[in-house]
Amino acid sequence: MLRRHFLTHLAASGAAVVGAPALIGLRRFAPDLLLRGGTIVDGTGRSRFVADLGVTDGRIVNVSARIGEAARLEIDCRDHVVMPGFVDIHTHADGTLFDDPMMEGMIRQGVTTAIVGADGSSRAPGREGGTGPATVRALLDRIDALPPAANVGTMVGLGTVRGVVVGEDDRPATADELARMVALVEQALRDGALGASSGLEYTPGAFASPEELVALCRPLAARRLQYHTHMRNEDDRLLEAIDESIAVARGAGCGLQVSHLKTQGPRNWGKLDAVFARVQQARDAGIDVAFDRYPYLAYQTGVTNLFPVWSRDGGTARFFARLDDAATAGRIRQETLDKVALIGGWDNVQVTSVSAAEDKPAEGRRLGAYAAERGAEPYAFTVAMLRRNGGSVGMIGFAMSEENLERILRHPQGMVSSDGGAFATSGAARRGVPHPRGTGSFARVLGRYVRERGTLTLEQAAMKCAALPARRIGLADRGTIARGQWADLVVFDPARVIDKADFTDPFAYAEGVKATVVNGGVAFVDGTRGARTGRAIRGG
Repeated sequence: MLRRHFLTHLAASGAAVVGAPALIGLRRFAPDLLLRGGTIVDGTGRSRFVADLGVTDGRIVNVSARIGEAARLEIDCRDHVVMPGFVDIHTHADGTLFDDPMMEGMIRQGVTTAIVGADGSSRAPGREGGTGPATVRALLDRIDALPPAANVGTMVGLGTVRGVVVGEDDRPATADELARMVALVEQALRDGALGASSGLEYTPGAFASPEELVALCRPLAARRLQYHTHMRNEDDRLLEAIDESIAVARGAGCGLQVSHLKTQGPRNWGKLDAVFARVQQARDAGIDVAFDRYPYLAYQTGVTNLFPVWSRDGGTARFFARLDDAATAGRIRQETLDKVALIGGWDNVQVTSVSAAEDKPAEGRRLGAYAAERGAEPYAFTVAMLRRNGGSVGMIGFAMSEENLERILRHPQGMVSSDGGAFATSGAARRGVPHPRGTGSFARVLGRYVRERGTLTLEQAAMKCAALPARRIGLADRGTIARGQWADLVVFDPARVIDKADFTDPFAYAEGVKATVVNGGVAFVDGTRGARTGRAIRGG
């Protein structure tokens, strides 16, 4: 091969060559990439083993004790673990994707596929003439055009669908509106959506009845796709919410994925056994139920989620009007204070993002302490801050149990997600003071819950971070290490891998990941950005 051809190929790989010898003499039929001497944890559940791994044309072509051929590019993986790249089944990576497709906070912890369109909110479908893509097909084409550093697939958000057809009002859909919504879901699935999601604590999705949800989820059944739900409640009415979610899946004939399963507020921590019992009963009855969870004790949402759903009927302007109306203001205040008490008070609420310059100092601060510094009562201060920011203020709430988290991670139907964004330490993807799960979730599982606490084995972690979520969204050729699979891979040091982001510095990158490979291209190696070889993932 001519030197210029070799240099062109190396530049396209986007990576420096790691280890010694770094570059091997080329052969005509050499693999594109060789991972040498790593401990393979293949995602099937079988025990780890040491092997070389060869990649050609983006696919794994050889997993052997020793591959004698030389490769165009080699990575020395001795004393490291090689796992299938992580499939983050529930993310909000699309929040920054089109401004910064490097997805660096995800790539640096081994995520090779990110599923967006979560919690009932997707970038498509949209209204014709709107600012975003009108169809899922257009959205996926736009993703391919970037291209991103990791693969990206999307759910169709049922809240988005309702917003397009019905709007923001709390009312039943008419027969004609329901038919139009079903048609939008069917079109989204034909266009490549990987399932449907709901966000039943958010408007307008919260205004959907169980019957509406059943109708919108029926198109999933024939395609063997799942209904993913942020349930209607995750605290005092958790069990009722589980029952509703299972009933929707039963009525639609589809599988159910409970998003970020949690028991929120100390008085609800004891409900986990009942949750697990309901999951098992549903599975025994033939309903395919599973769930995911991020490895933290705090959640992230909008501050308006502390306020009752009924008060948000009709959108932001009507919400503010109810706050001013003597007939409703007192009730809203009391229900909001009850919700805040459930999670332990205003100092368990941390502000993550605002748009008003006046409130920027609040980002990263606990609301109780910050309001006190300003000489303000917390509820009144929160309402005023919402007004200054057009009703959009992000928050983190600290409300969960470590014991329950570990039980959820260990459960046979439990898998790992981040529920986070694709953030970076600088540039367009550094916004506010978000939850650290966006840059830390998978490294935290490997460091804290595998190495330090022994909650999971490496073999279990590979299944829960890659194989199970890949199968859940219909990706038969990703999520495990075997010949013929797409070469989505992560290489890490099991003695060093750990999350470094926390609630005060959420932009710190994970440590201990040596390399991340996406579709056979090296996206990241030894602290260096590589190629953007991700693509849009299409259902079917």
